[in-house]
Amino acid sequence: MRVTILGAGAGGAAAVADLMQAGHEVALWNRSTDTLRPFQRIGGIEYEGVLGEGTARPALITDNLSAALQGCDAVVCTLPTFSHAAVARGLAAIGLSAGVPVILNPGHTGGALEFRTAFRSVCSDVPPLAEFSTLSYVARKLQPQRVTVTGRAKQVRAAALPGGERALETARRLFPCASPVRDVLAANFCNVNMVLHPPGAVLGAAWIEAKAGDFTFYVEGMTPGVARVMKALDDERLAVARAFGHELPNLIEEMQRIGTVEAGVEDTQDFAGAIAGGTANSRIRAPDSLSHRYYLEDFGHGLLPFIVLAGIARVAVPVAEALFTLGGTLVGVDYRANGRTAEAMGIAGLDLAGLISLVRH
Repeated sequence: MRVTILGAGAGGAAAVADLMQAGHEVALWNRSTDTLRPFQRIGGIEYEGVLGEGTARPALITDNLSAALQGCDAVVCTLPTFSHAAVARGLAAIGLSAGVPVILNPGHTGGALEFRTAFRSVCSDVPPLAEFSTLSYVARKLQPQRVTVTGRAKQVRAAALPGGERALETARRLFPCASPVRDVLAANFCNVNMVLHPPGAVLGAAWIEAKAGDFTFYVEGMTPGVARVMKALDDERLAVARAFGHELPNLIEEMQRIGTVEAGVEDTQDFAGAIAGGTANSRIRAPDSLSHRYYLEDFGHGLLPFIVLAGIARVAVPVAEALFTLGGTLVGVDYRANGRTAEAMGIAGLDLAGLISLVRH
């Protein structure tokens, strides 16, 4: 299969290496030439970690979106979720074939809904669309030409919007970890980053600014107080999911399925111990500033759409709302201005029954 990867960050680089090892032909696109230049200089992407060690050499590395899409059988978007709307409009403007499936790896919370809405603002013929609950890799680019992959997901939730069955089938073929769930809302409510990142990002902000992130976010930053807030936020997540008819595992159980919490952990109520003991995340550093992705992505495109969904379900989420307000105040950003609002997801005015009807086949 010829696959176009959108995004040359750590997730995209890991996907290139992984898919090429599986025998697929890959083209890599990124808007920033500065990001691509180290890969172009060596003619590929160096990788190390759980995928082994080597250099993956895709058929094309380019900042030309039309060229990257030429002849592709599938598009995999590994970009940060705040890029989804712009990329959707870009694909629509270029004239992506309606039959080419698009897979958001990840979609996080409301990804497919926002992507479809943005695509339709340019072109009504939306391609088959599927999304993952979280990125299928734990990866970091510690060097500009190399990706270090410390984890490959054992399981991530995957779902398609109605009419997107081909995208879900393709996603499962490309990524064996994809585990189908009933609808995209079930996948959205399994966005672990929405629960993992905001508590530590808010409560650890002073340390982040003072130390420029020179500590391990999931180990040293996983204090009992942070874990208590995280558990309270997770309880809200489960309550909202339940209102939409989804009984889901708690955060620790979900992370065990993904593989970022060790399978042998028995006390799944011990958030601090379980998360700090996870091998895949153990060396990941904290954000180096308040402009890090944990602030740019997980508030306006994680907590915000979750709060929107909670409002539709009429479930109170005071911890999520408090973290969202504090996050915006810390960073000095109005996340609602450019975030994943009800309007951006195309669900403004819907009640619970209407939203369920929209997302179910």
